[in-house]
Amino acid sequence: MRVLGFGDNIVDRFVDRGIEYPGGNSVNVAVYAHRLGLDAAYLGVFGDDELGGFLRASISAQGVATDRCVVRAGESGVSTLRVDDGERIFLGFNGGGVTTREPIILDDDLLRYAASFDLVHSSVYSAAESELPKLAGLDTLVSYDLSSEDEFRTPAYLDRICPHADLVLLSCSHLGEAATRALLADAVRRGAGLALATRGEEGAIAHDGRVTLAAPARRVTEPGLMVDTMGCGDAFLAGFVAHLLRAGWRAGAAPGPDAIGSALRAGARSAHDQCLVEGAFGHGRPVVATMWPSGDREK
Repeated sequence: MRVLGFGDNIVDRFVDRGIEYPGGNSVNVAVYAHRLGLDAAYLGVFGDDELGGFLRASISAQGVATDRCVVRAGESGVSTLRVDDGERIFLGFNGGGVTTREPIILDDDLLRYAASFDLVHSSVYSAAESELPKLAGLDTLVSYDLSSEDEFRTPAYLDRICPHADLVLLSCSHLGEAATRALLADAVRRGAGLALATRGEEGAIAHDGRVTLAAPARRVTEPGLMVDTMGCGDAFLAGFVAHLLRAGWRAGAAPGPDAIGSALRAGARSAHDQCLVEGAFGHGRPVVATMWPSGDREK
C-alpha cells in the first residue's frame, strides 16, 4: 500500500515550550501512514530558508520520500501556538509561505508519479484545489481534509472539492451530532464518496450516502501520558485509510459498512497513540529567535 501526501508543510512553533516542530497536514498523514507500515512519500514545495531544510530533513528521517519535492526561493510556513490542558491553541500563521504561494502544478510526469500511489492526500492548507480534477482522473484514491473553518464549508467550496474526492475529512468537535451528520450528508450529496467527521472526545462519524456509522474516541486514561492533541486528526485519518486500503478499498471499489466500522476503530487507536507524542511527530528543537507571523518579535 502506498500513500502520497500532497501539499502543505509547516513549522509548528510552541511559544509556551520555546520549541518548534515539523508538521503540516499533508506531511503528517504521510508520516503516520508510514508508521502504520505503508510506503509513503511527500510531494510539495520547501522554502530555501533554514526552516525549509529543517522540514525536509525531519520528514526524510521518518522514512518518507521527498525526492520529487521542489525548493523555491522564499520563506517557510510557520504557525505559532501554545498548549492549554493538552489542547493546542493556535495564535498566528504566516499564510504558509512559499509552499502555498507558489505550489506545485502537476504536469504529466508528476501525474504519472501520483498514479503510482494507492491514495493521494491533500488539504485546505495546500493551495491544491486546482489540481484535484487532475488527480481525480487517475486510477488512484483522493482524500482531502476540509478542516474546521467556516470558509471551507460554503456550498461553493464544497462543490469545488467534493466531486473530486473519494474521502473528505471534516473536523467537527465544535458541532453537535445532528449538525455533524447533516454536514457529512451534504458533502456526500455534493460528490464525495465517503465523508468522515472527527469530534475529539465525542468520537467520529462516517457517512457514505447509504449508511452512517459512529465510533467512540479512545481516551488517554494513563496518568501523565497525555502530551497534546497536535496531529490527532491527521493520525485518525491515517489509521482510517490504512485500514480501508488493507481491506481492499480501491478507486471504483467503495468500502462496505463492516470495513468502515472497523476503520473507525482503527482511526481511534491511531489518534489515541498520537496524543502521547510531542508535536506532530517529534524532531523538536529549541527556538533561537521566535518571530510572530505579524513580524513582531516575541519578548
